[in-house]
Amino acid sequence: MSTARIEKAVTSGQFELDGGSWDVDNNVWIVGDDTEVIVIDAPHDAAPILAAVAGRTVKAIVLTHGHNDHINAAVELGRATGAPVWFPPADRMLWDAEHDTAPDEDLVDGTTFTVAGTELRAIATPGHSPGSTVLHAEELGALFSGDTLFNGGPGATGRSYSSFDTIIESLRDHVLGLPPETVVHTGHGDDTTVGAEAPHLDEWIARGH
Repeated sequence: MSTARIEKAVTSGQFELDGGSWDVDNNVWIVGDDTEVIVIDAPHDAAPILAAVAGRTVKAIVLTHGHNDHINAAVELGRATGAPVWFPPADRMLWDAEHDTAPDEDLVDGTTFTVAGTELRAIATPGHSPGSTVLHAEELGALFSGDTLFNGGPGATGRSYSSFDTIIESLRDHVLGLPPETVVHTGHGDDTTVGAEAPHLDEWIARGH
């Protein structure tokens, strides 16, 4: 039986893309037990993430996509913990704009991680960025959605390397069919559930952004 639990840390900083800069608060998700954890996303500042890890073994640092506000503390966090950084290769151009070194491992559709007896499976959900990926922890009834799905709809697609039609396809085919009670832990803002969001797909399509 899994003893894994889900913890959240929040860091703040700047999201930068296409010459713009925005103040953002980012959610960092920590999945594990008293001994070992996986860290999902590494935004802005490694120190509060390390404080939340609190000396536990970090098995992996998993980055949901390549926007700077999800990856800019990843190299420092990897060095501090000794954990490999997993990153979707389709977003490599975004990584290279932020870091001079390469990520350690390729995060692809179907990649699995096991921590504290619980499996997390990567599901490719392009749209917000080409490499955007969610992590499904079926035993925990949890989905870590990065910026693919928020409380209130899909992630933004009005910037470089993004596609509204693609994110809608990803959500329809890979996310909104998950059990409705699945809790969606987002990259920014409040949690939601698959059941709360799925009925609104047609509204999102009509809205068109």
